[in-house]
Amino acid sequence: MRFLDQDAARAAGAGTTKARGDRAEDEALAYLQARGLRLLERNYRTPGRGGGEIDLILRAQDGTVVFVEVRQRSHSAFGGAGASIGAVKRRRIVFAARHYLLRWRTLPPARFDVVLIESGGPLWLQAAFDAA
Repeated sequence: MRFLDQDAARAAGAGTTKARGDRAEDEALAYLQARGLRLLERNYRTPGRGGGEIDLILRAQDGTVVFVEVRQRSHSAFGGAGASIGAVKRRRIVFAARHYLLRWRTLPPARFDVVLIESGGPLWLQAAFDAA
């Protein structure tokens, strides 16, 4: 069995869906950090089946906890990246956010943002949906 160094392993997986998703999250994170947000968690998952997952959890300068869904699409067919966040996905993100906030003594203000990574660069949609 041949062992690959980290750079070779990264290059080998560069075309996978996971690798593309990781690069999109990296780009979104850098974009948001450049705008003053601070990373709290990345790829937060609830335990068990049927739970939720949040790509990025950040804290804004005003103390708001920002739950971020990152979406990337190579083309805008079928509505582009934004159209791929349906009701089920939103419910799972809200479920995971509630689970995450259980650890807080005092609930901070919170919102759900989306960062779309498309050909024109990142597009940050603040308060893209709510928990209702």
